[in-house]
Amino acid sequence: MTSVYARHKRTTLAIATAVAAGALLTTGLTAGAASAETPAEASGKTTLAGAPLQLSTAARTSLIKKQQAGAADTAQEIGLGTKEKLVVKDVVKDVDGTVHTRYQRTYAGLPVLGGDLVVHTTKAGATEGITKATKATIKVASLKPQITTAKAEKQALTAAKAAGSDETAADGARKVIWAGSGKPVLAYETIVGGLQDDGTPNQLHVITDAATGKKLFEYQGIENATGTGKSLYSGTVSLDTTLSGSTYNLTDATRGSHKTYNKSHGTSSSAGTLFTDADNTWGTGAASSSTTDQTAAVDATYGAQETWDFYKDTFGRSGIKNNGVGAYSRVHYGNAYVNAFWDDSCFCMTYGDGESNTHPLTSLDVAGHEMSHGVTSNTAGLDYSGESGGLNEATSDIFGTGVEFYAANSNDVGDYLIGEEIDINGDGTPLRYMDKPSKDGGSADSWSSSVGNLDVHYSSGVANHFFYLLSEGSGSKTINGVSYNSPTSNSSTVTGIGRDKALQIWYKALTEYFTSTTDYSDARAGTLSAAADLYGSSSTEYSTVAAAWSAVNVSS
Repeated sequence: MTSVYARHKRTTLAIATAVAAGALLTTGLTAGAASAETPAEASGKTTLAGAPLQLSTAARTSLIKKQQAGAADTAQEIGLGTKEKLVVKDVVKDVDGTVHTRYQRTYAGLPVLGGDLVVHTTKAGATEGITKATKATIKVASLKPQITTAKAEKQALTAAKAAGSDETAADGARKVIWAGSGKPVLAYETIVGGLQDDGTPNQLHVITDAATGKKLFEYQGIENATGTGKSLYSGTVSLDTTLSGSTYNLTDATRGSHKTYNKSHGTSSSAGTLFTDADNTWGTGAASSSTTDQTAAVDATYGAQETWDFYKDTFGRSGIKNNGVGAYSRVHYGNAYVNAFWDDSCFCMTYGDGESNTHPLTSLDVAGHEMSHGVTSNTAGLDYSGESGGLNEATSDIFGTGVEFYAANSNDVGDYLIGEEIDINGDGTPLRYMDKPSKDGGSADSWSSSVGNLDVHYSSGVANHFFYLLSEGSGSKTINGVSYNSPTSNSSTVTGIGRDKALQIWYKALTEYFTSTTDYSDARAGTLSAAADLYGSSSTEYSTVAAAWSAVNVSS
């Protein structure tokens, strides 16, 4: 599980997501899709050649269909083996016609975990680059396991128990090819459900070598935030609702039909009961232990609105999966549950009520952070472990910060502090500081060879610090009333390029250059490629990306 504090999301390493994308190929939509236009074109602003186009749903579906139709030729062109096939997961098209196609890979029909790749092609269709999660050749001597599925399941249960799960049975074990590290091998992937020790749903994925029985990897499938806080962090806000008969409900038809449900302190996998109201005036502005209280639902709905609008207006992304479909939110989850989490399997956001069921964890930056885990899951799919896990967590901090600045809410102004409203420490201090991450007592200001051994919420400090330096620069300054003083590991002075440009670079790198195994060195390369695409390799933006990474001790 991932979190703003200590838990995580469902990262879809498995081929299930790729298959879901492949299902679009049978919709029968024609190639004559609606024309695409960028946000900048729509507003009359100048559009950068390397910026992504805002494709309509029909245009995106058509492009995915086209790329999937040519997947066999692409596999042969880039040198994959005869047993390997590519399944399109996502496609991004730039203003200049460049297409970035993200693929999942199979080998002899088995999903290849850690085998994802992105192929970059010119407007004319010529391949100009490939970004791979692994450089290893995918080949195994035998597809016959030497251990039983029961042994793999037993090992997964042992791992889950050690992580605090109460589950007594595993949800089967499927054969996969593990290519996430070292030489690719035949393996089993086992998922253990149940609940974690704090009541958070458990989705522990355990990868076991099918020949030796050795555990190769494990990661949590739930991403979450942990903390306590006040209700209605954002004051009185406008909500888009739906009138059904004479009753209003919390369905936002303008944002993919996002819905907000009441779990009434339950913990089942069901959505719960859709919130309804007679006069379309929601909440009281005060926390309440009552499960009928609407205030938590107001914050959750507002957070979903602002996150959707941020991605739409900033990057032209239509929803978490970029397919125009809204997620849903659940509040009043569990009894005194001090957590919140994103779950990709239900495509939903869930919030607990916190201490004494009177402090719902529904602040704006928590919503933006957690739903951004869904974006990462449906793009780069960064493994939630090691350096890639730190980058995963930092991506949610970066975009959660972007959401907060975008909302421009006077009750919760934009800042480079993470979780400052929920007061998880009980003394008014935030969870994390982007200008100097080590101020939280555990995060890394800069890269070292041991960063990957830290909890991902602490290893994320390197990327958070990079983003702050790229946006605002080094040294002391005050922004929106908050004082910052950002150091550099090499005593250099960095002059920022502005948050808007920094966000564009990070998003382009995430969606076009990062893969499941991207580490900090890879992230430097990916963001430099993104900066070159957007602004040119001789631009100030490009050189500042390099300078900001060097300032946090990440070299090429």
